[in-house]
Amino acid sequence: MSPTTPTAAEPALVEPATEPAPTADDPEATAARTVEHDIPPARPAAAPAPAKGGKARAERSPKDMALSLLVLLVPIALLLAFYRGFLGGDQPTVVDAAPAYEQARAANAFPVSEPAGLGEGWRTVSAGYRTVDGGSSLRIGYLTPEGQAAQLVQSDVPPERLIPAELTREGQPQGPVDLGGRSWQRYTARGNEQALVLLEPDRTVIVVGDARENELRQLAAALR
Repeated sequence: MSPTTPTAAEPALVEPATEPAPTADDPEATAARTVEHDIPPARPAAAPAPAKGGKARAERSPKDMALSLLVLLVPIALLLAFYRGFLGGDQPTVVDAAPAYEQARAANAFPVSEPAGLGEGWRTVSAGYRTVDGGSSLRIGYLTPEGQAAQLVQSDVPPERLIPAELTREGQPQGPVDLGGRSWQRYTARGNEQALVLLEPDRTVIVVGDARENELRQLAAALR
């Protein structure tokens, strides 16, 4: 019998070592489970508390708001009183009409009339003479004693063009009226205005404004 040839030993199967499952007697595992169960769940961040100033504003009473408004209005009232009392804020700007009358007379385009004896209550607030398409015009603006507006227009522009331009196309004659020895024609005008119109061969005179008719008549009758 021949001797048996020795064979290589097969490697032994080595199973990976596994950690033993923690038992109830394992104090470390028990402590870990206790800590895990004792951690409370995360809570959402609380909304920021409203600012104290906003809360104070929300709790302000109507009396507080009225006092705050009064504090704002008092300086405004004082400034307005100063403007009216010391700076003449309610007083219209009065102008000298003499240069406009002189310019119109120097042009010699039409006879120029000027009101006389109107009284201190009448204030001249505008005055000007200028050449326009088809002629020239002298225009004087007044503030009446009742605080209304009146305007005196003298022009050599043909009346069929001048009257619609000054009184609008809706202006219509309302009947004649005698003033200062002249026959004027009463007219309607724009808005709440009314007018007196004097037609002469070489000029047209218009007195127009939102003043009452008696004041317009006074201005027309004062022309000299």
